[in-house]
Amino acid sequence: MDIDLARTFLAVAQTGSFVRAADSLSVTQSTVSARIKVLENQLGSTVFNRSKAGVSLTAAGNLFERHAYALVRIWQQVRQEIALPTEQHQLLSVGAQASLWGGVMLDWLCSFREKYPEIAVRAETGSNDALMAQLVDGLLDFIVIYTPQVRPSLKIEQLFEETLVLVSTRPGPMLDGIHDYVYVDWGMEFEADHAKAFPGGEAVDLFAGVGPLGLEYIMRNGGTGYFPIRMIKPLIDAGRLNIVDNTPKFHRPAYLVRYDYEDNVALDSAVTLLRKESAQA
Repeated sequence: MDIDLARTFLAVAQTGSFVRAADSLSVTQSTVSARIKVLENQLGSTVFNRSKAGVSLTAAGNLFERHAYALVRIWQQVRQEIALPTEQHQLLSVGAQASLWGGVMLDWLCSFREKYPEIAVRAETGSNDALMAQLVDGLLDFIVIYTPQVRPSLKIEQLFEETLVLVSTRPGPMLDGIHDYVYVDWGMEFEADHAKAFPGGEAVDLFAGVGPLGLEYIMRNGGTGYFPIRMIKPLIDAGRLNIVDNTPKFHRPAYLVRYDYEDNVALDSAVTLLRKESAQA
């Protein structure tokens, strides 16, 4: 299949317009229309509803959308593997949630590249569900996430446990309540535990989708929020952050998820080294 058909389909789906899709792809509108017609002929189904208001996905289009993303990602991965330098004979694709790339995962990446220079690494980040989807599609060799989904043939093992503590840029006890609270989305389990611990709720000044964003905001503007100890320990040691006394702590295990492939030396070496780094966390 022509990969440009999948790319064009995704551009139309994302923009809701053949004209805007053409602009984003730097081609003419007639080219976009022709590609979509070819795609629909190959699939034997209409993928877009056309109207004066724009276009929307049909039921068939919704089914094809995920596969289109997978086709594009697989094509990109194949191109990367073929383009490897002569001294590198294998590519290892790894994914982790953004908050986990600090600390353990970054330590692992540095150690792995030093110990196995002959193996190229593609490091990805994304949401919990997006990384699971890429693993299932075969686009990642293993992932490290907080909330794994049990699937046939997948191996899941706990690597380490995060301890999230409430910290603030303000020194001393907060006798008059929590100020400038930044709520970081650490997942559904954290949301549930947080709601139990603070049944009345806290006045939230900012919602942050990933930990590094929330932490950077607090360090620039001041404030309070929950973060893993391993992420903020240098800031605590430097006196730039203070643990808020008499507040709940939350525990979040981080899991390694992979398929149990046989005779994959690169994957086995990576996992062994990651276990070692995790034990030292």
